[in-house]
Amino acid sequence: MLRIFGVGSTWTFSRIAGLAGLGFAVLIASINAFLVPAGLPHTGAESNDVVQFFTTQQNTVGLASALAPIAWALATLFGAGAVSALWRSDRERGTAWSLVGFAGVILQNITFTGVMATRLALASTTAQDSSTIAGLWALHDALFIFNGTFLALAMTGLSISGRHAGLIHRWHRGIGLLAAALQFGSAVLSPLVIDDPGPVGLLGLVGWLIWVVWIVAYGVTLIRLTSVAHPGDTESPTHRSGEPFRSDQRQADLPEGQRRHPAQQRVEPPESAQA
Repeated sequence: MLRIFGVGSTWTFSRIAGLAGLGFAVLIASINAFLVPAGLPHTGAESNDVVQFFTTQQNTVGLASALAPIAWALATLFGAGAVSALWRSDRERGTAWSLVGFAGVILQNITFTGVMATRLALASTTAQDSSTIAGLWALHDALFIFNGTFLALAMTGLSISGRHAGLIHRWHRGIGLLAAALQFGSAVLSPLVIDDPGPVGLLGLVGWLIWVVWIVAYGVTLIRLTSVAHPGDTESPTHRSGEPFRSDQRQADLPEGQRRHPAQQRVEPPESAQA
């Protein structure tokens, strides 16, 4: 029934996942747009600054916390869609890089749940609870920095798998691996980042900014991905330029950079059907 109205072909899972990736990027940018101008303390900030922010900006923290669960749901959809598009290529190569990336997405969701929960707890304290605030903020900083480990896993896995499958370009893989290195470096140097953010703290910030760009580019790629033809389809699938897809055999003869993503390759009908 949905196919009669064109819904089945329009709302493919890869397209839904791509839109989820864009939505996730918009939400995490929006959350920071609320918190940073309001005075969210930086990692390793003094206790007085932390007390000042969380005792005067409860509404801002509450709004950001309300948006966070939506962002985590969208991130999960994005990761699942990426695995769906890449899993065939991974299996053919005997690898599981896409699963490494998906694990990173899930683990960063879990870790950042702890970050947001800590912020809500801080917003519920009073200025007199200075020792409690100091302890919660130290926990917040540790979770926030260690989250870079899982962002690095997500970008490494999906960048390598996406490039192997021909889904993403070299530059996309390049910025993903660069951001992963910056995020992982920040996590490894966490004691230095907490004690004295300085230049070391910029590693995580630059890595996070590139992460947002990487997510947007991956989301657009998934949206534009043409799905595999289903049984009963009356037309052969074509990629966005309208050129017919190459067969699997011809794909194997091409250099890696010219191969099409497995989801864009036509499955040849058996000889009996051709007759």
